[in-house]
Amino acid sequence: MSPILFYGVPEGCSFGSIVALEWSGKPYRLCRVEMPKVVSGDDYKRINAIGETPSLMLGDGRVINESMAILNCIASDHIGKGLGFAQGSAEFDRLNQILAYLNTSFFNAFSPLWYSIEHELEPEAKKALVAYGVAKVEKVHSELEQLLDGRMWLVDKGPSLADAYFAGIARWNDFHNVVDRKQFPALNSLYERLQENPAVRFALAIEHEQQVESSGRFLGHVSLDEALGYLKQAA
Repeated sequence: MSPILFYGVPEGCSFGSIVALEWSGKPYRLCRVEMPKVVSGDDYKRINAIGETPSLMLGDGRVINESMAILNCIASDHIGKGLGFAQGSAEFDRLNQILAYLNTSFFNAFSPLWYSIEHELEPEAKKALVAYGVAKVEKVHSELEQLLDGRMWLVDKGPSLADAYFAGIARWNDFHNVVDRKQFPALNSLYERLQENPAVRFALAIEHEQQVESSGRFLGHVSLDEALGYLKQAA
């Protein structure tokens, strides 16, 4: 059985894992998980007990949760090919440093803004929360500009899985209309370069349920019921 990635819509951070699988060139399938209804339901919690995406079901039925773990799993099959790097190398350490930053500081900077949309709040409380979120988003954009430090890509001389993950989170700035990315030339250049990448275009089309041709080895969608059937077989 080829791996199945469970990706969340709309605007899920699992976007980066779709991009990574496209870049990997290995066969995979996708399972679309609507947020918040399906992702928090009992059926999906059989895949991921905490009700979050992404999750990756491997060919043997084993399930990996959390973006960093999934991306590192994909990277492990591509050591020396630009996506993954040998443990102990400078590139490996840089990849994990950047992934950790994206997964904590960069991701979490948008949390107040998502909360302000998803929950009913008193006007003054919402205003304060949004202001807090905007300040955090501005801060992490400035920090990431410094972390790029003149590089074209986040890790090495070409796109890595850190860039894939970045592509999925950085677009939240446009959704919330926070900062003018052009204030951060290196970061803006990276973002715009990624928008032209076939795998990024593919992931965006998949999210919007548009017809699109894979540049990787995408084998199609499976329903959640089908995926749960594979889970039972593996057990």
